[in-house]
Amino acid sequence: MTQVNLKPGESQESLLRRFRKRVTNSGVLSTVRRKRWYISKSELRRIEKKKAIRRARRRQRKSGES
Repeated sequence: MTQVNLKPGESQESLLRRFRKRVTNSGVLSTVRRKRWYISKSELRRIEKKKAIRRARRRQRKSGES
């Protein structure tokens, strides 16, 4: 669990900004969003395969432009 302590003379806004940055860096929100719905293993493999194909096409397109 992410915690931040109020430093002497620190405003609430800067404390909140620091907290948000820590939560983002810890990856808690992305994990929660990913686990919001159940995805079967076969569906997960299919999604990962599509992502890999897309990445390969982007790399190929990028190397062709240079």
